[in-house]
Amino acid sequence: MKIKAIHLLSKYNFLLAQLVQRDFKTRYRRSILGILWSLLNPLLIMVVQYLVFSTLFRFDIPNYSVYLLSGIVIFNYMTEATSQSMTCIIQNASLINKVYVPKFIYPFSRVLSSGVNFLFSLLALYLVIIATGMSITYSHIAMLFAIACLFLFICGISFMLSSIMVFFRDTQFLYSIIITIWTYLTPIFYPESILPKYMLYILKFNPMYHFIRFIRFIILSGGIPDLKAWVFCLLFALVSFVLGVLVFNKTQEKFILYL
Repeated sequence: MKIKAIHLLSKYNFLLAQLVQRDFKTRYRRSILGILWSLLNPLLIMVVQYLVFSTLFRFDIPNYSVYLLSGIVIFNYMTEATSQSMTCIIQNASLINKVYVPKFIYPFSRVLSSGVNFLFSLLALYLVIIATGMSITYSHIAMLFAIACLFLFICGISFMLSSIMVFFRDTQFLYSIIITIWTYLTPIFYPESILPKYMLYILKFNPMYHFIRFIRFIILSGGIPDLKAWVFCLLFALVSFVLGVLVFNKTQEKFILYL
């Protein structure tokens, strides 16, 4: 299965590149600032939330701007990629009904195009890191592991959502509610220390908490996370990816009946 997927990606790499390019161009069509919004958007969100939470709630978090922006950038990648992927099969229905293309290409291309946006957001994060005088150490290389795990996790969720959406169109409305709840259950703008004990236990089952915590530890502490952090990231990534692939493969032959 893995070898077949790699073969299909290499065979349709030109189409994949065109889909990614199309998605990226569509996002900034008729926009004056264009790609600069990938840098400005997380920065502007950070400024607003920083003013609100640092002034009203006064969380005692060192380098709060970096703490906040790192959470925003990582969580936004997941939110954007999965939301974009959810409708990709339906939006490409005319193409799917006319030309044979491996259907997993469509959600995968959305994850990649959102990934390009994520890289620009990371650049914004590092601009803030440099501006606040924080040091960038060799331990930052370990972030590649967390980002790779995050990518697999997002692919899995995207495969599942794009499949379910074909058969159950209310998925997009339910998912928007889930994302809202998920946002507040993830320590993006608040420290996990303010949560009661039972919430801390629930937090351990939140995949985004582990990805964000892994990357934040590297950036804020300048060290390497412990083995448990590596295991949790890898575990959530693999479980999501495997489930996503299984659901997508089991349902893709029926897509044409519901498009």
